[in-house]
Amino acid sequence: MSDITLQRHPDGQLTAGVIGWPVAHSKSPMLHRFWLEALGLDGDYVRLPVAPPRLHTVLKALPALGLAGVNITVPHKLIALKLADHVDLSALLIGSANTVVVADNGQTYAFNTDHAGFREPLDRRGITPASAVVIGAGGAARAVAWALDQMGVEQISFVNRSAAPARELAQICTDKGKRADVLELTPGMILPPADLVVNSSSLGMKGQPPLDVRLDSQRAGSLVYDLVYAPLETPLLAQARARGLPTIDGLDMLIGQAGAAFQMFYDADPPRHRDADLRTCLTSPSRSPSVAFGSGEGLGWDPSANAPGHA
Repeated sequence: MSDITLQRHPDGQLTAGVIGWPVAHSKSPMLHRFWLEALGLDGDYVRLPVAPPRLHTVLKALPALGLAGVNITVPHKLIALKLADHVDLSALLIGSANTVVVADNGQTYAFNTDHAGFREPLDRRGITPASAVVIGAGGAARAVAWALDQMGVEQISFVNRSAAPARELAQICTDKGKRADVLELTPGMILPPADLVVNSSSLGMKGQPPLDVRLDSQRAGSLVYDLVYAPLETPLLAQARARGLPTIDGLDMLIGQAGAAFQMFYDADPPRHRDADLRTCLTSPSRSPSVAFGSGEGLGWDPSANAPGHA
């Protein structure tokens, strides 16, 4: 990143945003604006609701829009990787991108900060699991699997409704000498025991189908980590707490991955010593959603859509 000169908006601001479909739920504008205000920086962060057929057009238009970069959320993380002009090694190895930076020469650079955001709360707590269950097999699951591999996790079970993408992830882990298996996600299934259970899917999000799994087989001390943050208290986390299991909610990963992206977009370190205040801000019911960039109609915006993603 140090050799990339960021593109500035015509008014001189460094402006970034988040692309997803839908994206009305996203707390990223509130998060980045909190940091911008805390640092006294002249910048902004907006929502960009983009339907899948329009993603190629919008990413290629980022230089013309004057944006310094965008975060990428569901369902675009896998495709965004293929559309950028340049791809960072970690994003290439993971196979998905959640951050695209725009240089002043119009070139786009794809990165993945999800793996760092996922791992940060685990490292902070000194947690080094030997085994894990990962629900989901999309872009977030790829980042989770890569982070778990880097942490030395030896056994990973992938649980997903569709077998093919889960088998692909399991094969990647097996090729690295890990033990990996695939389980079909079925209603009411009892998850196999593991040191760490991660929900990386959209199940359980507001507007999405529920995540109907049981934690009966989890041993005392098993950590349950749900990447969903809308709602913040998911049924999975509530079930874990009722069983006395430790938990990590989705805001931890959201803030962690955003911190790395913020540094890329604004060339400044976010004030992470204000994380407690930031969480209060993000969970305050009095905070209203920010307006999307323009009407959104030209991007294929569906104003009625309200199914959240990870950014």
